[in-house]
Order: sequence, then structure tokens, then C-alpha cells
Amino acid sequence: MKILALAASSSSTSINKQLATYAAGLVAGAEVEVLDINDYEMPIFSEDKEKEIGQPEQAKRFFQKIGEADAIVISYAEHNGSYATAFKNVFDWTSRIDMKVYQGKPVVMLATSPGPGGAATVLAAATGSAPYFAADVKGSLSVPSFYDNFDMEKGELRNEALIAELKTIMSVL
Repeated sequence: MKILALAASSSSTSINKQLATYAAGLVAGAEVEVLDINDYEMPIFSEDKEKEIGQPEQAKRFFQKIGEADAIVISYAEHNGSYATAFKNVFDWTSRIDMKVYQGKPVVMLATSPGPGGAATVLAAATGSAPYFAADVKGSLSVPSFYDNFDMEKGELRNEALIAELKTIMSVL
């Protein structure tokens, strides 16, 4: 099984990338590819820009990466209660190639933040809209207070209840 893991964040030190990588690694025997959305940077989407430049190669490559995966693990950063702009832009461009961005793939959606909210607002938006973009959402989990619940040195969750919940979600892949 090939799992595509990514953070919906452009931060080079993304806690969401750490969470997505850790979660994907829980699937025994899986080949995990960790994607960096910074590799898919494009101009801000607009219909005018699309008429001017067409569909950027970065969006085509992103769509292809999703298509090549057997499953997707994505962890969302929350910026002011919504998606990080960098991810939203990649997603918007990709949806112009095909509205079925997730291509019917099984998807686990996660989110985390340093605070107690755990990016739950953006996670709810993502899971709520996912079926419209052909995501087969197998489960979702918000991890609050990332630095209290994740061991940075070991690269793993340390909260037993969150570990158990995440393992249960990941077991469906």
C-alpha cells in the first residue's frame, strides 16, 4: 500500500507534517511518501489568472500524486479558523483540473495546533466538504495542544487516549 502523507501547511517546521507522517507510519508495511505543498506553489487562483496561464503544471503534478496513492493522510493547519492559504490555493487550482480531487481514495483527515482547539474548526470544514471532492473519509482526529501531546524527540504521540484513537482510525486503511 502506498500512502501519501501531507500537511495542509507551508511551514518548514509544520507540526501537521509531523502528525501526518507519524500517522501514516502506523500502517504496517505501507510505503509512505511525504509531500511538501511548497513544491506546488502557484499564483493565487482566480478565473482571470486561469484564463491567462491555463492549468499550472504544479496542479497537474499534485493531482497525479493523489492518483498514484492508495490512501491519503492529510493534517490541516488552521489559520484564523480556516485553511492555510498555501493549501487552499493548491486545492483550488487542482479542483479546476477535476472536482474529484481525492479521486475516490480512502482519506484520513487530521488537524493539530499548539492550543487546546486542535484546529478542530478547519478539520470540521474539511471533513464536511470532502465527499464533494470524492474523498472516502475513513476517519478524522483533532489533536489539541500539540506540544503537550506529541513527543518531538521521538516523533510520536505520547497521549495514550489519542494514540489508541489514531491507531483505530489508521487500522481501516
